[in-house]
Amino acid sequence: MRHRRKGRVLGRSPSHRKALFKNLASALFLTERDAELDENAPKVKGRITTTLHKAKEVRPLVEKCITIAKKAILAEEASLQFGTDAEHGSDEWKKWRESDNWRKWAETRAPAVTARRRVLQLIGDKQAVSILFSEIAPRFADRPGGYTRIVRLATPRLGDAGERAILELVGKNDRVSRKAERPSFADEPSPSEQPQEETAEA
Repeated sequence: MRHRRKGRVLGRSPSHRKALFKNLASALFLTERDAELDENAPKVKGRITTTLHKAKEVRPLVEKCITIAKKAILAEEASLQFGTDAEHGSDEWKKWRESDNWRKWAETRAPAVTARRRVLQLIGDKQAVSILFSEIAPRFADRPGGYTRIVRLATPRLGDAGERAILELVGKNDRVSRKAERPSFADEPSPSEQPQEETAEA
């Protein structure tokens, strides 16, 4: 019996499965990087293709990371009022470092640093964490949840015929639904220009 055994095993040991989820989550965040000159540049930003079962298992991890990053935005914005624009190591920066503003800056920024460390613990990739906090989290600041979607693909994977799916971030590749409209033709007169038929009087 499988009582209290949540989730799919995916034919892997626990450590292998955890590493797989870390790699999939970081791969999704890394598709948002600026990779114009990269040989391995993603075809579409914010989208990865994997099997359906893997996508369903890694989705909660991705949503959790985005939620943690969103909560850190407020702490980072609050710390800006106590920060400085001086160059690191300059006399002005050293003066700010010894002032009360630095202590206030460190205290207000502490939750953001904790959030970054927590996400780094979850996905294990510093570049992915940086992209998540700088680009992805601000995009979903006003969204209460549901940051990803899973779209099944019609063609199975070659080799083992595994069911494939796309895991993508919401908002970038949304389809725009349009109401069906009657096509207009240039030669066809508009309804106001059409001659009215005279009704025969009885």
